[in-house]
Amino acid sequence: MFPLPGKSSKIEDKSFPQKNTLLIDGRLISWDKPQLMGIVNLTPDSFFEGSRAEKSIDKVAELVRSHISNGAGILDLGGYSSRPGAAEVSLQEEIDRVIPAVRWIVSNYPDTLISVDTFRAKVAKEAILSGAHIVNDISAGDLDEEMLQTVAKLQVPYVAMHMRGNPQNMQKKTNYSDILGEILYYFTEKLEQFRKFGIKDVIIDPGFGFAKTLEQNYFLLRNLHQFQALSLPVLVGISRKSMISKALDVEAGEALNGTTALNMFALCHGANILRVHDVKEANETLKLYNTLYP
Repeated sequence: MFPLPGKSSKIEDKSFPQKNTLLIDGRLISWDKPQLMGIVNLTPDSFFEGSRAEKSIDKVAELVRSHISNGAGILDLGGYSSRPGAAEVSLQEEIDRVIPAVRWIVSNYPDTLISVDTFRAKVAKEAILSGAHIVNDISAGDLDEEMLQTVAKLQVPYVAMHMRGNPQNMQKKTNYSDILGEILYYFTEKLEQFRKFGIKDVIIDPGFGFAKTLEQNYFLLRNLHQFQALSLPVLVGISRKSMISKALDVEAGEALNGTTALNMFALCHGANILRVHDVKEANETLKLYNTLYP
């Protein structure tokens, strides 16, 4: 029987308690309370139009100001759309999209944490050296053999997501015999690999929508609490994804209500970070969660 939502449903391993702090840019960041990560897509083809800022600093500024004023503690900047079947982007184009935005945010909002959403080591390095704080890698190091060494040298927190293949072919790689067990084993192996490289601060992301069917996405969400066994912060990114729009038979632009419902479920089952397009609504969800579970 699946446990009811709430604090009592969460796994708590006394031998290996969940790590609730990360060292970021010399600051000790606590994850005792869930955090909001606002999406800033610096691309023309991300699946949700409302998150696109492309290369215009004016558009970046507008979206950043909105996210911060509405409660985002982290901004996640991406210059390469990872939606299924997305077009490939050259290394230089990704750098040209990401770095000016990083520098603008550092200059105007120096206290805001910046995550760079990339699977390329060179983009990650350039972004961190320009002032970003976190590397968010959809491939957990599988798409660039230099990534783990780069993150280790930079000594920054690393978001490692589960995915099979790449954005162009991942939806053809959804055959699992035991999806939950295989993903937990995947992260166990990855964490050992990270330790060998010297990566100290890791956040895990189950990878909703990446090499998973609709049914598999909901199975993982129902079992989100199981990832607490890894004793690391868990990032959940389900905002306006097809697992919501397909289930409701709506477009991504109409999937906010469904996103809000599932974000609350994720919080009740152990999510430490919500990666969202709609920060205001997510912040209201978070406030209600904190009221339910002070």
